[in-house]
Amino acid sequence: MSAQTYLGFDYGWCRLGIAVGQSLTGGARPVTTLRCRQGQPDWAALIHLIEAWQPTALVVGIPCHADGSASKTTLQAVAFAQRLEQRGGLPVHQVDERLSSHEARARLQATGRRLRGATGKALVDQLAAQIILETWLNEQRLL
Repeated sequence: MSAQTYLGFDYGWCRLGIAVGQSLTGGARPVTTLRCRQGQPDWAALIHLIEAWQPTALVVGIPCHADGSASKTTLQAVAFAQRLEQRGGLPVHQVDERLSSHEARARLQATGRRLRGATGKALVDQLAAQIILETWLNEQRLL
């Protein structure tokens, strides 16, 4: 079984957290956070990352309310996933990412890291992307 590389995304109106992972281990790690302007990431920087990592596919977290219903952010994340598939030229998988940012904050706080300001938010977004990607990779192992 060969290892395949994937990029995972935690979409937000202001920031896009990005992580990289691989299928063999099911593990992922944070890469970076890109700023978004009115929900739009820096597409040139994003395409550059895709070209640099050469992933097999892309994974976007789709946030829903606790009861599974869609929110405004759900629709924005789905639209981002569709644009990413068109612009990135790769398959895009969507995964339920309920509470990934809360889990990311809890993990970072457990390490004693301060989560203030833009740097703290960027770290949370990157770790949330890691959690999203690991969730999807682990779901694939169960299939």
